[in-house]
Amino acid sequence: MHAPLCKNARRAKNNQKVNENNVTTAEGYHVPVLLKQSVDGLNVRPGGVYVDVTFGGGGHSREILSRLGPEGHLYGFDQDLDVMRQLDSEPFNQSNFTFVRSNFRYLKNWMRYYGVDHIDGLLADLGVSSHHFDDESRGFSFRFDSPLDMRMNAKAELTAADVVNNYDEARLADVFFLYGELKNSRRLAATISRARKTQLIHTTNQLLSVVEPLFHREREKKDMAKVFQALRIEVNHEMGALADMLAAATQLLGPCGRLSVITYHSLEDRMVKNVIRAGNVSGKLEKDFYGNIQSPLKAVNNKPIVPDEAERQRNPRSRSAKLRIAEKA
Repeated sequence: MHAPLCKNARRAKNNQKVNENNVTTAEGYHVPVLLKQSVDGLNVRPGGVYVDVTFGGGGHSREILSRLGPEGHLYGFDQDLDVMRQLDSEPFNQSNFTFVRSNFRYLKNWMRYYGVDHIDGLLADLGVSSHHFDDESRGFSFRFDSPLDMRMNAKAELTAADVVNNYDEARLADVFFLYGELKNSRRLAATISRARKTQLIHTTNQLLSVVEPLFHREREKKDMAKVFQALRIEVNHEMGALADMLAAATQLLGPCGRLSVITYHSLEDRMVKNVIRAGNVSGKLEKDFYGNIQSPLKAVNNKPIVPDEAERQRNPRSRSAKLRIAEKA
């Protein structure tokens, strides 16, 4: 059976107010979603060791650092070179912060490298940052005519253009079905396969011109977003990386350590929910002799926390966010 949720003796700093209307990020890189709720969920101990595996604009990291004492430490992960421009400024130039330029799937390896055998909390704000959506050169958004790139790590080899032009029709259909949950995935793949025989598809506008006729006008933007989501997930191996990170986080969390994860689509949310409920991303339950579920984590919030109307108005990209918090037994 699960032990009761832990209570920290030193919680004063958790009660400080966060002005979510005035969060500073690097040149508007990203507006942190559910800032107060997600960091509150960590139950930050001033002397604890924490990890923000999605550093991005540094909003969540900045808030965690404001609650840490000099004896505590925060590790921030990001694979995007663009985030490094802010590392020389406060509070990221302090001795209690370490930046790790890496995909978070290598969390366990990096913690071993730094001699960390357990952590007190981990925060993940999954999905794509505002910076990526607004950067016309990266190809994450169909608002701009740009190269079909979509790489989070600009040094990675696979691009969205590679997927669109080189995957066979069956494999392309699987990408749209599994990662975009598109019912017409086979038709999409067949249409793209025919079009690329005449001319290779290298830009977002070229892709739009090929697939737009397949979507009803009233759902056109939503379905196009799913197409781009599917390609982005495939290019960045997001589901495999998330599974690796969640497994490592579960192992690394010490007793009463907290996991605070913000998801933006059902695929991510299902994996996080399964890890919290069953201790693995597949959701397969393991029970002891008495029929009690054997999971190392206990949900802190039974229902996901979502942004209120004020935050959704302030930051429309937060509207699909769901926050789940768990604690290590």
